[in-house]
Amino acid sequence: MTFAELLDSIGGMGRFQIIHVALLVIPVLMTASHNLLQNFSAAVPGHHCQIRVAANSTGGTNVTQRLSAKDLLRVSIPMDGDWEPEKCRRFVTAQWQLLNPNATVVNGTEMETEPCTDGWTYDKSIFTNTIIMEWDLVCNLRTLGQMAQSIYMAGVLVGALLFGSLADRFGRKALLSWSYLQMAVSGTCTAFSPNFTAYCIFRFLVGMALSGIVLNCMSLVVEWVPTNVRTIAGTVVGYCATIGQIVLAGLAYALPDWRWLQFTASMPFFIFFLYSWWFAESARWLVLSGKPDQAVQVLKKVAQINRRKEEGDKLDTEVLKSNMQKEMALAQSSYTLYSLVRTPNVRRISCCISSVWFATSFAFYGLAMDLQHFGFNIYLIQVAFGSIDIPAKLGAAIGMSFIGRRFTQAASVILAGLAILVNIFVPRELKALRTSLAVLGKGCLASSFNCLYLYTGELYPTVIRQTGMGLGSTMARVGGIVAPVVRVTGEYFPYLPPIIYGTAPIISGIAAIFLPETLNVPLPDTIEEVERGLVPSINWL
Repeated sequence: MTFAELLDSIGGMGRFQIIHVALLVIPVLMTASHNLLQNFSAAVPGHHCQIRVAANSTGGTNVTQRLSAKDLLRVSIPMDGDWEPEKCRRFVTAQWQLLNPNATVVNGTEMETEPCTDGWTYDKSIFTNTIIMEWDLVCNLRTLGQMAQSIYMAGVLVGALLFGSLADRFGRKALLSWSYLQMAVSGTCTAFSPNFTAYCIFRFLVGMALSGIVLNCMSLVVEWVPTNVRTIAGTVVGYCATIGQIVLAGLAYALPDWRWLQFTASMPFFIFFLYSWWFAESARWLVLSGKPDQAVQVLKKVAQINRRKEEGDKLDTEVLKSNMQKEMALAQSSYTLYSLVRTPNVRRISCCISSVWFATSFAFYGLAMDLQHFGFNIYLIQVAFGSIDIPAKLGAAIGMSFIGRRFTQAASVILAGLAILVNIFVPRELKALRTSLAVLGKGCLASSFNCLYLYTGELYPTVIRQTGMGLGSTMARVGGIVAPVVRVTGEYFPYLPPIIYGTAPIISGIAAIFLPETLNVPLPDTIEEVERGLVPSINWL
């Protein structure tokens, strides 16, 4: 009897598993909110220099009081090429002649401008307060907003590397509880940040905690549910993340002040931390870590909750060890990161699938973190970007099941890249079309993510499967870090970011074509099987 069959004997997908999975996926709703929170907390409202007419004009205060706000703006702030007020310059002296509708030519010396030395005035019609408004991260400091997102993604990367290894050493449950607490504390501290530096530090810690939550949540879900339910359980986790994106739009609309939004998104994690102590540690991990006695106790507890107490009473350490001989043998094998590139076929898999992980995350955050660019209501766009994941992930599941993993993976990223590139040629006036193409691209990238988690696990043999998943996850985090940096280049070359965001997925899609198909074939257990083609999954093009 295998360990999977042992789980079936004590209830399979019983009451314990249902409660366990439900309590694990609820926090995923809020982690998705944190992941895209800066769309709203770092939104850039309309702004212009503080108006200082009275001090620099001969008209004095009485004149300025008689002017409308529109006229006051016209004589104080120059217009840009789109006839919008300049964001970073103002007139040194008030240009009263501009109030004359027939005035077209003005003496150059009279039009002298200066930087915004007295600060900025912000449009508060949508956001009452953002980090951009609070710390004046505009004009010369405008790149700091994107830098803050890169720092957050760096935290996600560090968290994936750190918490992944610590979970293998100390267990999934302990690290998950710690991650909940770290998310709660660092997220709340972010809401009370006194300055931008403190904000970046706490956001880095939030990013680390997010990785710990996602990694250990998935481990506990997968390791406690029966094999035939894993796909459904994974889909439930994915859809919770989708719903979290939609929930974020509602939260942001109700809480237009970034501090309250950050605080509200963080506080529930204190509750998640408190109830996380009810979770059962992975019995599989306990046995592989040399703690079979604890594993037996946990399994008996699960059997009792599932009303299979008699089957649970039959368990002992010897029975458990005999059921997990294969897993224990594989766990004793020594493999490193070098194993992913040491042999030709595995090296090919690593290079191709890593490029897809990087490009998918890179383009995903390039689109998802630039909602203001489309000119529509930012809350509705966030809902659309979240809602598209529902049919996209369903389509990916159908494609993987009936067409194949390789075709679905390659098609999703290539179509996403094409949607991004086509948008370059759509006039800005056609906002609906531009937004639709962006939503399509984002949906394709969501499909790609859905494919990647399953496809990557099937490509690598059992002995290095977790290492391969770790490499893919790392490349995705690197893509998330680089995406905001590329966005900054748009300040100098407006079309460069979409060209890069669109080209990267297409190239990775071409690379995915050179991967083997894994639909309806057994999983390889050893590197030798992959290299010698001992399983049908190693049938290359």
